[in-house]
Amino acid sequence: MPPLSTHSLTKNYGAQPAISAISLDVNEGELFGLIGPDGSGKTTLMRILATLLLPDSGTAKILGMDVVNDFKKVRREIGYMPGRFSLYQDLSIEENLTFFATIFGTTVRENQDIIHDIYIQIEPFKNRRAGKLSGGMKQKLALCCALIHKPRVLILDEPTTGVDPVSRREFWDILGRLKKTGMTILVSTPYMDEASRCDRVALMQSGKILTTDAPSLITKNFKHKIFAIRADNMYRLLNELRTWETRHAVHAFGEVAHYIDKNENTSDSDIKEKLRKAGFTNVEVIETKPTIEDCFMGLMKATN
Repeated sequence: MPPLSTHSLTKNYGAQPAISAISLDVNEGELFGLIGPDGSGKTTLMRILATLLLPDSGTAKILGMDVVNDFKKVRREIGYMPGRFSLYQDLSIEENLTFFATIFGTTVRENQDIIHDIYIQIEPFKNRRAGKLSGGMKQKLALCCALIHKPRVLILDEPTTGVDPVSRREFWDILGRLKKTGMTILVSTPYMDEASRCDRVALMQSGKILTTDAPSLITKNFKHKIFAIRADNMYRLLNELRTWETRHAVHAFGEVAHYIDKNENTSDSDIKEKLRKAGFTNVEVIETKPTIEDCFMGLMKATN
């Protein structure tokens, strides 16, 4: 049995479904990502797995234990880091760590090895109150507190939201090192670019899983040619592409537009010529490889 699994897990808020029939398996020692925008159901799923929320139907098990019936046992085996910083802001770094270690009947010294690589980055500020820390330092402290009792399963709900790009990369590097210890890690994020750091991902939207696979296989299985298009007036370019009867999909992607045509034989030169006739200048059209975001948008279109 995988260390984390759900079967037909469902939760509604009144008449509004938050998650619908979620079935998921996370393998031992896997870094698994839940990828989706705000409102897709990631946090609801995470809170159920962390034994903080009761499902309406379906089951969820961690290390073979039911998250509802065996919630006390489950809590001793998981580390949970919520999306919002929830440590004691008036306590120092050291005091927060000591407090959480004491709750689990252990000490910081006893478990120094598992948090060492993270703790040394915040140790110079160990007497600073948590509420006075930067976003990146709060993130590292929260992770230390989630790890202080050496959990077998780590559940992280949008840990990099609102954190600067450098701290985001550092955090994912830390997760990569934790994975090498054999820890099972489930992490949610709204950032599509973070999917590539996971062994497998589940793309979520409107409380449902669109697909589950390794990121490389999700992009490999994308069936359409994608063109990255740039011109002098990008706003007008996007509007123009959306009027084409042969368009399959158009969306802004950074400084370019990603365009998919219904006709698979359409070439970059065909598109470039059509745009020049429409009065666009400095037109660049390059066939490009699909990203996780392209796949996500395609799956959304297919399910609507």
